[in-house]
Amino acid sequence: MKSTSNPVTARAIFPSLKYDNAPRAIEFLCNAFGFEKFAVFPGAGLGSAHAQLRLGANYVMIGATTTDAGPISTPRALAGAIGGIVVVLENDADVDKHYLRARAAGAEIVSVPGPGPFGGRNYTATDSEGYSWSFSSYRLA
Repeated sequence: MKSTSNPVTARAIFPSLKYDNAPRAIEFLCNAFGFEKFAVFPGAGLGSAHAQLRLGANYVMIGATTTDAGPISTPRALAGAIGGIVVVLENDADVDKHYLRARAAGAEIVSVPGPGPFGGRNYTATDSEGYSWSFSSYRLA
């Protein structure tokens, strides 16, 4: 097996989310949640063949719901959230600042910043197609 010198691939988990309108979702995630486009590979129609977005040291992969393996449903298409993504921010003040950005960009706020059930401070929002995102200052025990 060939080793890699890229430290990200050796220690990371990248959620892979599918969207009916991937380009719109990419713009929303960047505007509302502060992600940066790391790599975007265009696809046909409203799809992106593959996109990698970065928030600090965290990455998420984005693609279209129409794939070679067949269609994939979004949470909104299933009439509810299917799990969720938790993004740990640096501190409590960052959670409040992040919340204000997301709200201003039109994110659907599920819960406002407050104490998290397991420590830290957090809030939850949904994105343009119903994925649940929690942003927290939570640290693993």
